[in-house]
Amino acid sequence: MSFCTADSVSTVGNSGDSSFGPSAMSTPNTTSTHVTSTQAPDENSNHPSYKSAFTGPPTIRSTYDPAESLDDIPALCYALELFLSSKMVESEDYCNKNDEKKERLYFATGYGLIQCVKGLMSYEDEDLLAAIEHTKHGNSIATKHRKKAASITSRLAGYVVSSLNTSGVGFIKSMTDVERHAELVYAESLFEKALLGILYSGDWLAFIKEALHMRTTISVYRNLLKYINAMDEESLASGGPPEHPAVDVHFRSGVYLGCGVATLILSLLPTKLLTIIELFGYRGDRKEALELLCRAGGWSADSSEPSVNATQEGLRRTICDMGLLIFHLVLSSFTFDGIDVGMAQKIVDWNLKRYPNGVFFLFGAGRLSLVRSQPRRAVAFYKRAMEVQNQYRNLHHISYWEIALSTLALWDLRGSLEAWEVLKEEATWSKAIYSYGTAVCLLELADVQDRGDTEKMEELYENPEKPLPTSKILRERAAKLMAEVPNLRQKIAGKSIPLEKLVSRKARKFSSQGGRLMLPGLELAYLFLSIAHAPRKTVTERRMLVEVRRALDNLGKAKGNPKLYEGGSGYWDDFCLAKFMEGVCLRYIAYPDPDAESDPLEEPNMSREEAAKVSEEALNAVLEHGPMIELDHFLVYNAHYELGRLLACRGDTEAAKKHFGLILSGKYLEVGPSGRKGRYSLENALTLRTHAAVEALNQKRL
Repeated sequence: MSFCTADSVSTVGNSGDSSFGPSAMSTPNTTSTHVTSTQAPDENSNHPSYKSAFTGPPTIRSTYDPAESLDDIPALCYALELFLSSKMVESEDYCNKNDEKKERLYFATGYGLIQCVKGLMSYEDEDLLAAIEHTKHGNSIATKHRKKAASITSRLAGYVVSSLNTSGVGFIKSMTDVERHAELVYAESLFEKALLGILYSGDWLAFIKEALHMRTTISVYRNLLKYINAMDEESLASGGPPEHPAVDVHFRSGVYLGCGVATLILSLLPTKLLTIIELFGYRGDRKEALELLCRAGGWSADSSEPSVNATQEGLRRTICDMGLLIFHLVLSSFTFDGIDVGMAQKIVDWNLKRYPNGVFFLFGAGRLSLVRSQPRRAVAFYKRAMEVQNQYRNLHHISYWEIALSTLALWDLRGSLEAWEVLKEEATWSKAIYSYGTAVCLLELADVQDRGDTEKMEELYENPEKPLPTSKILRERAAKLMAEVPNLRQKIAGKSIPLEKLVSRKARKFSSQGGRLMLPGLELAYLFLSIAHAPRKTVTERRMLVEVRRALDNLGKAKGNPKLYEGGSGYWDDFCLAKFMEGVCLRYIAYPDPDAESDPLEEPNMSREEAAKVSEEALNAVLEHGPMIELDHFLVYNAHYELGRLLACRGDTEAAKKHFGLILSGKYLEVGPSGRKGRYSLENALTLRTHAAVEALNQKRL
């Protein structure tokens, strides 16, 4: 959803007197609920494209007539403007005040969306259940406004006579404007309910039920898009504009949002699974999905400004923008095809002009900075996001999570510790991960103290108001947290969370080894892609790589004899982890992330050729000694993945394909001919990334 337009107020029915800008003062058209197609902003106008049309809340009829439900759209646009401006409580109160009975089509579902966001942020059972009830209610309100289902006789006749079809384009054309919007809102609320239900469900039966709701949602969206395409084709055939004026912008933006997101989700599935799904008529065309989401705002590659301005857009335009940011800046962790950080930059810049205190776009700016390998700048945006609103404390937890990862990218252990501690005490998404992150930072800080690293100690103690305890106390706190981690795991749809399973295994390993883990901070930084976004010279080369070399020196004291290392346990696991981290750090020194915008002063001392050569040797060492690993078998598979990426960057795509192929083959790569160890940690995530890497081999994004 997004703001209503000043121009569209006069064409979405009679809204009464409302506090809009001068352009909204034209006489309302009470005979039509259509909105004219969007036009590009006037380049010579002094009215910025991001400037809101609102000067105050629009007036709403006190009595509700379902036939005039679209008259509420301007008010919901205003409510969304409040929400996106970080005035969440005011937005919620506005919706409650104007629809106390929760009977209005757009208010009921809009309020349900707010509760959905709250439930997803807190992940508390109470909030999730409340959100599910509100989305259920919104869905029932939408159902009351939908076109009544045809009789069995009519449906059978539709199979014979196309004009009598009760499910295709003809059926949608026969609807009133309100009924078409109700169909759209029905699909939206069903999607929200299914998403919440999947998160809340504790068994596979509930999961399958909600998955079927997703299937219904996709079918509705696809039919609505077919209707829009058919109308636009009719307009062009008759010499009219490319967008049929009878299809209003609010309806368009909703259909673009729903179809775009659904198609995008399908496109993320592995190729083999997608091939099966396509047999049932569902497509995962990523290019089409991104084009639909861009179309709502008029975003294009050849312009820094959108062709649809804030006074002409559809109700759901801003959510389309947010969907694009999630894909380009968050899902880029798992895929490469279609990622366009430049497009994300345009969307963030424009929306921050529009919502300078908008917490969601400040999140986007922070994530964009991190993707650009500017973690210090990212931290500043996340702190700003906490400053601009204090109404939804759970939104602060998103900032703390990102700060924890950004400070790891800076190898700022104390900064990361502080963020993990807040999450551990307050957030509910994953207590196991938060506790493990806290424990890892405590262990790393204790090591710094024990080594007496003067330079690092000065950084750690630069805040005299919060002096660190002794290394002994730090280790005791870490040990206590590690003991708690395995009991803090949660389940979604009856299944364990893969990352929680990994940290639980690591916590048990810590206890079994008498309170010892090899490079736990760097390993966590790798899992969360913090190494990928670290400044190459001041952090990766001078801090992270130094930690790795120190660990390798310690391993070298055993002279390859496991019995001489730490009581004779864990030698090969630690050796392979240290060599793996060496290979990863050097790979990013040789070939930084393609979206990184490094400071010229961050050019490493090591040449690209030297870094790549040593990286390859280190990763091959992991593969060579992998069969001797006792617990951390996932290192072998990740070594194949990182080696494949390194070789791809060097231009050897055939060798890269071989390594990627081994991961996707399903073979057990970490054991000798005598045994089989089973599945490895984070297998599904690595498989997803490997599929993406194979598809991106020739895109220079590895």
